[in-house]
Amino acid sequence: MKKWFAVIGDPISHSKSPDMHNTWFDELEIDATYIPIHVKTEDLNQAVASLKLLGASGWNVTVPHKETIIPMLDKIDPIAEKMGAINTVVRQEDGTLKGYNTDGAGFVHALEEAVGKEHKDQKVLLIGAGGASRGIAFALQQYGYHQISICNRTISKAEAIINELGEGEALSLEQAENRLNEFGIIIQATSLGLSTGEQKLPISLDRLQKETIVADIVYNPLITPFLAEAENKGAKIVTGLGMFVHQGAIAFNYWLGQYPNTEKMMNRLMEQLK
Repeated sequence: MKKWFAVIGDPISHSKSPDMHNTWFDELEIDATYIPIHVKTEDLNQAVASLKLLGASGWNVTVPHKETIIPMLDKIDPIAEKMGAINTVVRQEDGTLKGYNTDGAGFVHALEEAVGKEHKDQKVLLIGAGGASRGIAFALQQYGYHQISICNRTISKAEAIINELGEGEALSLEQAENRLNEFGIIIQATSLGLSTGEQKLPISLDRLQKETIVADIVYNPLITPFLAEAENKGAKIVTGLGMFVHQGAIAFNYWLGQYPNTEKMMNRLMEQLK
């Protein structure tokens, strides 16, 4: 029987997930399809019940449902539980739904692929304190990055993540701007810069040091206003595309037990997004 998968979110029209997964199905000769489904916050419960009823084998979860979907699932992977955010749901053989987070691991894979693994002693600044930031913070810690600061408009949200990490520092946006020169790695982990959203910078980059590694989790557009500004100031930039492809590949592996070709996909999507 043909399997089917989906991505749910609001907005969803910008997502390259259907294109990516459907290409992988073709490459690996898997009889399956993957569709985007626009789900508003108030319809999430109903959407999850419908996906289950209609026999979806699994689905991805994007903004703004990564945290709110948790109570609707039967089981949560321990790391995802710690992160408090889900981006991948797997229908188990017994029909129950299990949630995973592949964002964090996907991000670290992409970062280290782009700049190497020798930056673990650097101070890291995460901008934003939502589901994506949470996932990345725990994954960074898991992979050996231990000097993590998180800045957010509402500082209490950053403090909550830092308290759970058990190390690091929460900063206001202003504090982060004033101390920007201290950080060797800066990660923009909000939805600012999305092709469908606001095109403003989350913080000022006036104090950015040359050669700093600056990453953005937004991949569409490929070069966000934040990355463009950082590159102008001499930073080494890492686009959100690598994280997107790797988190998708890890999810694909959870669903089907196969790891697709990420390098080929990166090149393909880069051409499309240029």
